[in-house]
Amino acid sequence: QWQFVESGGGLVQPGGSLRLSCVASGFTLNYYDIGWFRQAPGKEREGVSCISYSDHSTKYADSVKGRFAISRDDANNMVYLQMNSLKPEDTAVYYCNFVPSRDDSWGQGTQVTVSS
Repeated sequence: QWQFVESGGGLVQPGGSLRLSCVASGFTLNYYDIGWFRQAPGKEREGVSCISYSDHSTKYADSVKGRFAISRDDANNMVYLQMNSLKPEDTAVYYCNFVPSRDDSWGQGTQVTVSS
C-alpha cells in the first residue's frame, strides 16, 4: 500500500519557522511529482507547493511564495517543506501526496498552528 507519513508540525508564533517532513512507504518517490497540501478549519484542501521528479522544478501557491521552500531526498524517500515567516493564516493540517493527488494516498497530516 502506498502511504505518506507527515511530521514536523507544531505551535509557532507569527514570524517563526517550521520544517515539515514527509516519508513515503510502499513505493519509491523517484518517479513521481509530489506536493504539499493543506486544509484549514472550515475550508477546502488546497495545494501549497509541488516538486517534479524529473528536474526537481518547484511551484508555489501565491500565498506562500517567497516564504516556503519544498525539497526532496529521493535516496531516503523524503520530501520536505521549509516554512518561514509564518502567518496565522498558514494554520492548517498539512499533507503530502502525489501530484495530481490520489484519494487513497492521503495520510494523517501534521497540524501547524501559528498563533501568539
